[in-house]
Amino acid sequence: MVVEHILQGFANVMDPIILILMIAGILLGILMGSIPGMTATMTIAVMLSFTFTMEPANGMMLLLGIYGGAVYAGSIPAILIRTPGTPSAAATIFDGYPLSQNGEAGRAIRVSTVASFVGGIISVLVLMLFSPIVADAALRFRSPEFFALAVFGLTIIANVSGDSLPKGMISGLLGMLIATVGIDPVTSHQRFTFGIPELLTGVEFIAVMIGLFGIAEGLRKYSKGIGDEQDRVNQEIEGVFPSIADLKSIAPVSIGSGILGSLIGSIPGAGGDIAAFITYNEATRWLKDAVPAFGEGNIRGVAAAESGNNASTGGALIPTFTLGIPGDSVSAILIGALLVHNVQPGPELYQEETGLLYTIFVGFLLIYVFILIFGLLGANYWARLINIPESLIWPVIFVLCMIGAVALRGNVFDVWIMLAAGGLGYVMRLRGYPLAPMVLGLILAPIAEENLRRSLVLSNGSLDIFYTSPIVVIVLLLSAATIITPAVRAVRE
Repeated sequence: MVVEHILQGFANVMDPIILILMIAGILLGILMGSIPGMTATMTIAVMLSFTFTMEPANGMMLLLGIYGGAVYAGSIPAILIRTPGTPSAAATIFDGYPLSQNGEAGRAIRVSTVASFVGGIISVLVLMLFSPIVADAALRFRSPEFFALAVFGLTIIANVSGDSLPKGMISGLLGMLIATVGIDPVTSHQRFTFGIPELLTGVEFIAVMIGLFGIAEGLRKYSKGIGDEQDRVNQEIEGVFPSIADLKSIAPVSIGSGILGSLIGSIPGAGGDIAAFITYNEATRWLKDAVPAFGEGNIRGVAAAESGNNASTGGALIPTFTLGIPGDSVSAILIGALLVHNVQPGPELYQEETGLLYTIFVGFLLIYVFILIFGLLGANYWARLINIPESLIWPVIFVLCMIGAVALRGNVFDVWIMLAAGGLGYVMRLRGYPLAPMVLGLILAPIAEENLRRSLVLSNGSLDIFYTSPIVVIVLLLSAATIITPAVRAVRE
């Protein structure tokens, strides 16, 4: 049966429209990932509006192409100018930049491309093999279990709060508060609508995403001053394929980092940056006597970091598809992309949308094959993308944000929501408040509220329904540990 689904998914992705969208997404992702500051999250949030009129599979291929392309390309500026294109490429600097200074930038980029391919392929295979098992188990869950999972998802805020847990908590609470706007799902009373008819259906999630990750980031860039003076790349990247010796050298560490990165990515909130740092650190422990030493231009350091961060992409989709809990900020936006098409992530997805799921799985595999081909053949050209001035990019992004907000429902009110979210996000960034917790609050608060109230209705108001379920107890204990551990660590420090 699984083989049939895979073959059907392969047949679906051979559709010329899907292939074109996939390649367009990859190229756009490489373009934005190669320019420092243009993150995958921001690009996907801005481009999301272009998928509204597409079939769900077509839209997901475009967005996943951007996702994979941007995560891969973030290594190029990290190697060439010591500035990661995306946060997940930060660990690549340690050995990539020393190699570039030694005149081996081409070697580092070619190895980075192969390692990204290995990590990405492993992560998608892990997604294909293990997510159906998780979904089968989740089908037995009732409202109390889903409430506990939503609470666990909210505690991820502790992992994505950056340097300040209190600021992360405040950001998360703001997201939860915004999620309460609209009609009460149980009593049908209006909440925080202030007599505005457009708010009866709640605050549009996609418009908030575009504002937070597009407008707010642009305002921050302009407030710091955007000029055309930036690090430029003039060196030629010669050659296409890595040497056989390099391939033999990086094979074990790429495969090991791919497996470890997939597991880390499947932990909600972990993300590619954490996966890259952990896999790089493990590589330094596995290969203590490496020559040259890690941090001084060891090619296996580049492979470990790049395989790890690309492996997190498929891993992050496991909780996203099986439980409806985003693995990182990008997968949170992908949940929004599915909801626009009335496709609800969760265990039922594996029963009701099997064709779509396996099209996504096979398509994501093919995306990494294309990344390998385009990455090796076009390395010299991608390196030149770093020279594109930001002053040319941001006006285009602002226009796309406006179009995206209007295209959502054809309602100008969503533009005001987007601008308000952008202004709020800009102020929060200035004050050091992370935005990712707000996204988690927006997505998970309705799930927690709905399942909490449904559980209490089922139990006639008794709390017994929560502590008599072993799964609920275990998940709630894990949630408590997730909150307490960083707090205790902060107090000790």
